[in-house]
Amino acid sequence: MTPTMPTTTATGVREVPQPPKQVWRALAVLEPYCSVCDVSYVLGEDARRPGIGTTFVCAPGRLDGPPAEGAPQGEIVEWDPPRVVATRLRLTPETWTTRIELAGTRGGGTRVTMTVTHEPVGGSRVVRRLQRGALRRLVQRTVEAELAKVPAHVERAASPA
Repeated sequence: MTPTMPTTTATGVREVPQPPKQVWRALAVLEPYCSVCDVSYVLGEDARRPGIGTTFVCAPGRLDGPPAEGAPQGEIVEWDPPRVVATRLRLTPETWTTRIELAGTRGGGTRVTMTVTHEPVGGSRVVRRLQRGALRRLVQRTVEAELAKVPAHVERAASPA
């Protein structure tokens, strides 16, 4: 039996005044280019009807052509509009899974709960053990940084350029 790699997970919450359907459009619908994150997405053949199994490639910056070979490959692993979306992004030494859950608030806004999980792929157990604390901090900072961008994503989706 192959031992499983240890994962590192962090969760955070942010509330915004916009309703869940508007926040869903801002966070779950992959556009060809996101100016908030400065990332381009190239969706797979199944992009017309996104859902579980929809694949994508992401690359930093605005693409003028196809993404470079070796660009991170991703897929949607959970899709329940307008409530939950989760994606898995495979990089060479690691896999990152991001789960976004939206819930309405009493005032008509949205509570955004984001969970990010990092899973190493291969490598030495000794090195992973030495890096464990730094990795926990990195994953937590990633969640905080992504939640801080939520208002900008919502604003961008409300008034596309």
